[in-house]
Amino acid sequence: MTTEVFSVDILVQETPLGSFQLEWNPQPGAQIEIEGAYYVVLERRHRYRLSMNRYELDRVLLSVQKIEAIADRSWIGGRWVIGDMSCRYNARSTLLRCAVNPDGPCDRCPSYQPQACAGDGDRPMYR
Repeated sequence: MTTEVFSVDILVQETPLGSFQLEWNPQPGAQIEIEGAYYVVLERRHRYRLSMNRYELDRVLLSVQKIEAIADRSWIGGRWVIGDMSCRYNARSTLLRCAVNPDGPCDRCPSYQPQACAGDGDRPMYR
């Protein structure tokens, strides 16, 4: 079985960062590491070319923003989710921890409220 490789051009605030070959197609919100720096994907655009009367995916253009490495993240439902998943106010998002303390950190948040288990309370835990 062969792995599909994507040709990706990466832009940081409309400035080209470079061209890369990736074995996965990052979705908006995904975090990628390039040469020791971390970026979050904001937008993905496709470029096609006409070959033998058919359009084929030629390359992917990613608009990214540089971020600090996020230590408190979990792999949930096929994506990275940041923040403490046991907190009731966690947004279960790749971009935002919560509405109360969006910049974190969660371990020192005065508004932390533990969530007992899935289905308890008025908001079920993300699965």
